Amino acid sequence: MTDPTRINHSELEADGEAADLYSERRSRRVRIVAWVVIGALVVTGGGATLLALLFG
Repeated sequence: MTDPTRINHSELEADGEAADLYSERRSRRVRIVAWVVIGALVVTGGGATLLALLFG
C-alpha cells in the first residue's frame, strides 16, 4: 500500500549532463559555505580552540 502524498525522490533526480552540472554547483556551494563558516569561527574567536588543537 503506497501513500500517494509521499514523493519518490529517485524520480526527481536529474540525468546526464544536467546532473553533472548540478553536482558541480552543489559541491562548489558546499565548499564556499564551509570556508565561510571556518572564517567566521576564526574571526570571532570561536576557532581559537580549533586552531590550538590543530597547531598545538
